[in-house]
Amino acid sequence: MSLAKEVEIKIPNGTKYQQPTGLFINNEFVESIDGSTIEVEDPGLGETICSVSVAGNEDIDKAVDCAEDAFKNRWSGLSGKAKSEFLYKIADLIVKYSAQLADLEAIESGKPRETNAIFDVLHSADVFKYYAGKAIHAQDGKTIETETSKFTYTISEPYGVCAAIIAWNFPMSTFAWKVAPCLAAGNTIVVKTSEITPLSALFMCKIFQEADLPAGVVNVTCGLGSVAGVRLSEHMKVQKISFTGSTNVGKLIQESAAKSNLKYCTLECGGKSPLVVFEDADLEQAAKWAAFGVLFNKGEICTASSRVYVQESVYDKFLTMFKDHVEEAYVQGAQFVAGVNVGPAVCKAQQERVLGYIESAKKEGGRIITGGGIPSQTEKKGYYIEPTIIADCNQDMTVVKEEIFGPVIVVSKFKSDEEAIELSNDSDYGLAAYLFTKDIVRSQNYIRKVESGQVFVNYTCAADFRMPFGGYKMSGNGRELGDEGLKAFQQTKSVHINLGAKL
Repeated sequence: MSLAKEVEIKIPNGTKYQQPTGLFINNEFVESIDGSTIEVEDPGLGETICSVSVAGNEDIDKAVDCAEDAFKNRWSGLSGKAKSEFLYKIADLIVKYSAQLADLEAIESGKPRETNAIFDVLHSADVFKYYAGKAIHAQDGKTIETETSKFTYTISEPYGVCAAIIAWNFPMSTFAWKVAPCLAAGNTIVVKTSEITPLSALFMCKIFQEADLPAGVVNVTCGLGSVAGVRLSEHMKVQKISFTGSTNVGKLIQESAAKSNLKYCTLECGGKSPLVVFEDADLEQAAKWAAFGVLFNKGEICTASSRVYVQESVYDKFLTMFKDHVEEAYVQGAQFVAGVNVGPAVCKAQQERVLGYIESAKKEGGRIITGGGIPSQTEKKGYYIEPTIIADCNQDMTVVKEEIFGPVIVVSKFKSDEEAIELSNDSDYGLAAYLFTKDIVRSQNYIRKVESGQVFVNYTCAADFRMPFGGYKMSGNGRELGDEGLKAFQQTKSVHINLGAKL
């Protein structure tokens, strides 16, 4: 495999960087074996940033072999304290290079740099710090009292070689959510980034080099899902796979895992999260949080509070407040423009997909109360979509049933608490649910009955790295973050020792 060269890239804020463009295998940046590359775009301008190597089957096999060698000979034998020290180094280096990482996150994904991308980067540093603390005791088991003639206990052990397939909407965050607990648990890993947003992950590999992470512990490949993703999900040496992306792709990964070596799967898939506004809620705060829950990442959020239900007695009042707040507070533009908090869609295909949903809503009876198209000042370049609110929706509409993944919010009305719960659960998804009320009894009734892996009361988009993250139904299985996120990369061994019982 030939070593890959770095290229100079120019950021719209005037900064220039040397960007690695190869596959990161065994602590080296290398070109793909067949020389394949793909262009990475700036969605704010619709222009190419640079090209990066794309992994084929042989590249994936090489990365898995290196991860296996690292697990057996360099990583599994280290103490929890030693692993912890590496993770702390990585966290500190993320902070050190946070400005560059935020630039890369913004230019490749379309996130506004100052109101979005920098927070994702610093959050990623916190995730590594959190699991650095967990790594010290990650493999601790517990004794279990059974019989006086037996000594019984458990051991938490790593799987070995793991794989991660990460999404394009949060390149840094999903990278950290998977790599940090995987290493803390004692595994090694092969990561497949999205072919749309590989740059920040590739720069993270320079951080691994600077942290002196042993060769092969983390291997990062940019690749197509139909090639590299399939290869990882069916690879016989990969013992566990963690995926973030669409439900349809998650089904394919689970199927490939079952057909190969029955590898363990953690699937964080789609969402269509309800947000319920009861008549006793603080409507001003509910309107602000409802907007933030979608528009913070221009709607490209699996937990987006995009399905809003408002009690009919306050429906019209809420809609007015909601529309006014979105139009006043959410400024659309390029990622590096001061004051902007809604960037472009990640790519042309995503822009067209979201605009198609808006058109379907118009045909099915939805009322557009703000937005609904492409901003006039950006029609000729970039992939922008106006923040859009669609009112008077019903459960049969496509925009209510399907995940849009753009800055589009659909609003419906309800009468009773029971109807709010019924409407919330009328979905194939169950990733998050939100409710706004001042009544603690009402909130507890909703929390207990809603079919969702996470419930947030009186705020939105509040995922915390110390709390488990995951969904019910077709939103996936398994959990990330918190103690559950560490356990997802471990398997339990039960030990039974006879202390004298005789046959």
